[in-house]
Amino acid sequence: MLTRPIPPQASRAAWFKPAWTILAALMILLALVLAAIWMRELAGVQAFLAQFPGHSPLPEAAPVGLPAWLGWQHFLNAFFIMLIVRSGWQVRTTARPKAYWTRNNKGLIRTTKPPSKMSLDLWFHLSLDALWVLNGAVFFVLLALTGQWMRIVPTSWDVLPNALSAAIQYASLNWPVENGWVNYNSLQLLTYFVTVFIAAPLALISGLRMSPLWPTKTARLNSMYPVEAARTIHLPVMLYFVFFVVVHVTLALATGALKNLNHIYGARDDGNWIGFWIFAASLVVMIGAWFLARPLFLRPIAALTGSVTR
Repeated sequence: MLTRPIPPQASRAAWFKPAWTILAALMILLALVLAAIWMRELAGVQAFLAQFPGHSPLPEAAPVGLPAWLGWQHFLNAFFIMLIVRSGWQVRTTARPKAYWTRNNKGLIRTTKPPSKMSLDLWFHLSLDALWVLNGAVFFVLLALTGQWMRIVPTSWDVLPNALSAAIQYASLNWPVENGWVNYNSLQLLTYFVTVFIAAPLALISGLRMSPLWPTKTARLNSMYPVEAARTIHLPVMLYFVFFVVVHVTLALATGALKNLNHIYGARDDGNWIGFWIFAASLVVMIGAWFLARPLFLRPIAALTGSVTR
C-alpha cells in the first residue's frame, strides 16, 4: 500500500511551535531569575526578607515529622494522577477507540438506566478516578485524625508575605532555609493547600459532571451547572496538576534529594538512602503501569464488570 510522503513544510510546522514555546518559556524563566537576583541586592528587599524569612510558625499542637502513612498516600496519589492524566488525555484526543466497554449492571452497583457503552479509555479513566477519590477520602480522614492538616492549612495572615519571600528566594536560586520535617515554607504550604483543598475538589466535581454517573433527568441542576462549565474547569485543573508535579519533583530533588526523599518515603529525618530506594522502586512500578495501561492488558480487567468489544 502506497503512502503519501509528508511535505517538508508540514514536518517543520509540527515542531516549530513547540520549539518556540519551550524557548519562550526558558527566556521568561531566565528573566525571572535575573530580576530576582537584582531585587535581592536592594535594601528594601533585604529588609523584607529579614522580617519575613519564608515560613510562618505552626500552632503549638502541630505534629513534628511525617508519618509512614503519608508516604504511602504520596505514592498512591502520584500513581493515580499519572494514569488519570494519561487516560484523560487519551479520551480527549483519541478519535477511534480500539475497544469499548458496556457495563453488565450486575453485582453491588446497579442502576435503573440501560447499560451504557463507552470507550475502554474512558472506562479506565473513570475507574482510576474512583480509586483516587477513595484514596483521597482516606487521606482527608488521616489528616484530621493525626493533626497533619495544621502543616498544610494557613493559620495566620503572615503566610502571604512569607510566601512572597520564599518565591523571591527560589527565583534567585538561593533556596529558602527551612526544615520540611518540622515546617514547610509558606509557598509550599499555600501550594499544598491549593492542591489538596481546591484543585482536587475541582477535578472531582468537574469530572463527575462529565461522567455517565451524572443524572440526566435533573433539568434544573443541569442548567445551574452545565457540562460546558465542567469542561472549562477540567482541562486547566489537569494542566495545574501536571505543572505542580513537575515543579514539586524538580525542587524536591534540587533542594536536598536524599533528605527530602527520606522525609516523604522513609518517614525519617536523616540522609541515608532508604527513601531513595523506596522512591526508585515506586518509579519502576509507575513506569510499568504506564506501559501496561493499554487495551491488551485492560480488556481482561474490564471484562470483570462488563463486556468488552471492538
